[in-house]
Amino acid sequence: MLDWLERRFSHLVLLFAGYFLVNAAVRLMLPASLELDEAQQMFFSQWLAAGYDSQPPLYNWLQYGVFALIGPSVLALTLTKNALLFLTYLFYALTARRLIANPILVVVATLGLLTIPQIGFEAQRDLTHTVAVLFSSSLFIFALTRTVEKPDWIGYALTGVAIGCGALSKYNFTLMPVATMLVMLTDRDMRRRVLDARLLFTIGIALMIVAPHALWLKDNLGLATERTMGKMMAEAGEPWLSQVAEGLASLVGAVIGFSAVTLLLFFAAFRMSLWRAMDASSDWARFMEKLFAAFLLLIAALVLFAGAENIKDRWLTPLLFLLPLYLALKLDKSALLDRAGARRMVLIGLAIMALIPTALGLRIPILGALGAYEKLNVPYEAASAAILGTSTQRPALIVTNDQQLAGNLRFDIKGVPVVMPGFSAFAAQEVAAPKGPVLMVWRNRGKADPALPEELATWRASQPLLAPLPFSPRQAATPFLYGRADDRYHIGYAWFTPASP
Repeated sequence: MLDWLERRFSHLVLLFAGYFLVNAAVRLMLPASLELDEAQQMFFSQWLAAGYDSQPPLYNWLQYGVFALIGPSVLALTLTKNALLFLTYLFYALTARRLIANPILVVVATLGLLTIPQIGFEAQRDLTHTVAVLFSSSLFIFALTRTVEKPDWIGYALTGVAIGCGALSKYNFTLMPVATMLVMLTDRDMRRRVLDARLLFTIGIALMIVAPHALWLKDNLGLATERTMGKMMAEAGEPWLSQVAEGLASLVGAVIGFSAVTLLLFFAAFRMSLWRAMDASSDWARFMEKLFAAFLLLIAALVLFAGAENIKDRWLTPLLFLLPLYLALKLDKSALLDRAGARRMVLIGLAIMALIPTALGLRIPILGALGAYEKLNVPYEAASAAILGTSTQRPALIVTNDQQLAGNLRFDIKGVPVVMPGFSAFAAQEVAAPKGPVLMVWRNRGKADPALPEELATWRASQPLLAPLPFSPRQAATPFLYGRADDRYHIGYAWFTPASP
């Protein structure tokens, strides 16, 4: 297998194309209940907007476009994700081929991405915006290396596209081009690329891509940052030294959490030859070392001066996804290629390729049989059918306070707008004057007799047409998918029929 992959670059591309087709097929064979991020995409794709919530909108826009082409479906969700992941690995492989002389190590570097749990498994299981930032980061490093080695208008334009897409994927991506520019300014040869007048072209393209969301962000900064900053920042009144200590410790933990599995597997494959390769160097290896340092120092600055305390490992994705490429660069520049180590690393990568879709395909039936239910075990379709079965009319509007529930309701009760408190402005006309019955749906983690959440009660009280109407709560109790015979998932609901105007 190694010889076949080594022989032609196109073989590596075909391998990953087949891999993501298999993953897409596995998702299509699983229940049509939606994971958290999938449901969020289903909910937000009702509207095309410059901004939605605490995440930038690139993935939402892409998903909206795919839904417009083939309709809201699990197939559309799966195609979007796996296409972006395939492009991520493709640009990563193209970058590796540009920087690494030995084709064996190009294969090792690309397969090495699979060893990062947040990329290999979690991105496939249920991530969207992280997938977008992976794609953008891979495009960025490809465009950057191309522009440094072959400075032309195409390279500068492609770099601008990558920066624009990255900024619309995750806000923390912006640290990557900042750190890159700081590192390039310290290098005499790379400094010429930064001081080139064509950089203005790069900046202009990036700004054009970001402009619609930037204008939205200006008026919605609190909405865009409140959730992320709330997770990251220390509590008010906490001593500064304590906050800094916890913040730096969480940063170290995030680096270890992101990179530990990859480092262990590379060392398991290459053993002492990898340790000896750490002494080898090249211009690009040194560049990446400085880039790692600059990016992490920028995050440390957030800890020291902005009160950041809880750094999550996935926030390091735009930087540390480069780790397998960096290790392969080191091995490429070492005195002796460990071909046996490369063969072991390829076998590890291929084993992961087999394990990930197998685990994704079997976990839902197995966990269901054990009673340890996951999101895909929740019987949203059956619950929706049971709710509709209690009324002779279809709802004109569905209201809930839960994004995952909202996305699944939109998926299962097709053609009906679904809104949430805080997002009513997207469907202002439907909310102000519903053209038929209003269905309110809620839950308490599937427990029986869920009480109406305060958020929904407050929203209902604020609606002139709904507030005076009687409230008669009911519940649907349906069996879990692949679940044990007596286990039921409970969802509360209530119908409201405003008087005709």
